[in-house]
Amino acid sequence: MEDSVFHRIYDDYHQDVFRFLIYMTKDRSLSEDLMHEVYVRVLKSYGGFEGKSSEKTWLFSIARNVAIDHFRKTAVRRGRIADHYDWDSAEPAAAGPTPEEETVRGDELARLHKMLDRCTGDQRLVIISRYLQELSIAETAEVLGWTEAKVKTTQHRAVKALRSLLEAADGKEAADHGQ
Repeated sequence: MEDSVFHRIYDDYHQDVFRFLIYMTKDRSLSEDLMHEVYVRVLKSYGGFEGKSSEKTWLFSIARNVAIDHFRKTAVRRGRIADHYDWDSAEPAAAGPTPEEETVRGDELARLHKMLDRCTGDQRLVIISRYLQELSIAETAEVLGWTEAKVKTTQHRAVKALRSLLEAADGKEAADHGQ
C-alpha cells in the first residue's frame, strides 16, 4: 500500500471509524487498541481491495470485524449510543444543541444507553451504523453483509424496541414517584 494512500484513508476516515469502535466497545482505550488492529488489516488487505464498495464501507466492515473478533475473544457483547437522535423521523438528527439542551439530553442519553444494551446485537449494530455513523441503508447493508431488507427490518424492530423500553421505563418512574 502506498504511503500517501494510507495517509489519505487515515485522514478521511479515522475519526468516523474511531467513533464507531467507541460506540461498539464503550471503552476509549480499548477502541484505540482496536484501531491499531484495523489499520494493520487495512495495510495487509488494501492490495486486495477491488473498489466494489466505497473505502468508507470497506473500513467500517474491517472495524466491525475487528470489534466482533474482540468480543468473541472476551465473550463480552456491548453497545453504546452517544449521539442525538430524532426517533420520530427515524433519520439522523441535526447536530448543534445548546448547552442547556445538552445538559437535559445527558440524562436522556444515559437512559437510552441502558435501553440499547437490552436490544439484540444486530439491533445495536444497525442503530450505531444508521444513526451514529449516518450510513445509508445500502452502506449499512454492505458493512454488515446483509440485504437492505434485513437492515430496514432490523432498524424498524430496533426503533420499536427502544421506544417500548423507554415507555416502560417512563411508566415505572411515574409509578415509583406516585404519579
